[in-house]
Amino acid sequence: MIRHPTLRPVLPGFAVSALGDGMAVVAVGWLAIELAPVADRGVWVALSAAAYTLPGALGAVLLGRLLRHRSPARLAAWEAALRAGALGTIPVLHAFGTLGIEGYVALLAVSSVLHSWGQAGVYTLIAGVLPQRHHLAGNAVLSGLAAIATVVGPPLATLLIVFGGPATVLAVDAATFLVLAVTFLVAVPRGAASEPEPADAAASRTDGFAVIRRVPALSGLLALSFGFFFLFGPVYVALPLHVSDGLGASAGVLAAYYTAFGIGAVAGSVLAGFLGRWRLWPTTAGIVIGFGVLLLPLGLGVPTAVSVVCFGLAGLLWPPYSSLSTALFQRSVPGALLPQALAAGSAVRALSVPLGTALGGPLVAGLGAAGTLLVSGAGIALLGLTAAAVTLRSARPHPGPTADTTPQEDGSPDPHRKVTN
Repeated sequence: MIRHPTLRPVLPGFAVSALGDGMAVVAVGWLAIELAPVADRGVWVALSAAAYTLPGALGAVLLGRLLRHRSPARLAAWEAALRAGALGTIPVLHAFGTLGIEGYVALLAVSSVLHSWGQAGVYTLIAGVLPQRHHLAGNAVLSGLAAIATVVGPPLATLLIVFGGPATVLAVDAATFLVLAVTFLVAVPRGAASEPEPADAAASRTDGFAVIRRVPALSGLLALSFGFFFLFGPVYVALPLHVSDGLGASAGVLAAYYTAFGIGAVAGSVLAGFLGRWRLWPTTAGIVIGFGVLLLPLGLGVPTAVSVVCFGLAGLLWPPYSSLSTALFQRSVPGALLPQALAAGSAVRALSVPLGTALGGPLVAGLGAAGTLLVSGAGIALLGLTAAAVTLRSARPHPGPTADTTPQEDGSPDPHRKVTN
């Protein structure tokens, strides 16, 4: 990534925008608390968090016909520019005293409409300009920047909130996205990572979900990702309640859990870059199993220090899963169809965590916080074991000729061959 002439200039923009997102994690909910009526704060905080992510799934479905042929750099630039404009409007309206909670949620929703397409553009660019053997390392670099931001961003946001309020944090976040948009428009050469249209004209009109259905391995991966993130969703509800009610501890202990997870994620992003020689599907299933097992101590009543370490080790596995699953898309889909497939995958993942979080409330009410953490960990581990069993079964040799899986001379997969797992 650092040596490549196309990607090197955009890395600072990635780093800056990742830091802005890390700060926004704190500011989005805090500003909602300030703007919402006291009696309805919980509802509006939840709506604000959902508005910052969920519309990206809607945009992936509704905007496919308009955006499917755009270059990867333009997709990323447009998403960053929309984020900058919508988020930048929030502090302006707040400064003039005209920002209401309804308008705030609406602007957050507008800011995230192109998120799935922006992510698709970024990873399509990596797939287009790097040889296949470097895709995983390139994905890991971006995961690493995001992981570092989860550690550094919240403390910086806290300082800005103290001195300028949460609207100031969103103003900084908007500025970071503006930097990223300009970076993509100026630093990435026109035509970088461009791909010829596929020979099958009908395929070019196929939306992202249909592209995924044509490749069974990707359908399985998408099901695994949805289940993984859905089952992790209840942790966002159960862990704070477990700390406050079950352990009788302070917010500092909760911060220790998330800090450990973030530190583990930073280390995991480095680890991911060294997994390129591993078989991607078995490794991905193994990560899900390990993640679920590492969640189990949180619900088993082990000493707090042990459970914090286990949660940090679970964070270690988070970036490798993201990098590996993206690499599977990059290796399985021809370049002309890759943005559509990645956008569809991002949309499914964007839906899974909020749905799982919504399930967390009833689970905590019925099982308690510790029981919910236990069920979440066991469910994730069982999901990984199921995926591993399916992988082993599909890997058994079958009689008759098999599809040619020989890479081309440059190391990239032949887009005209049948893709198998």
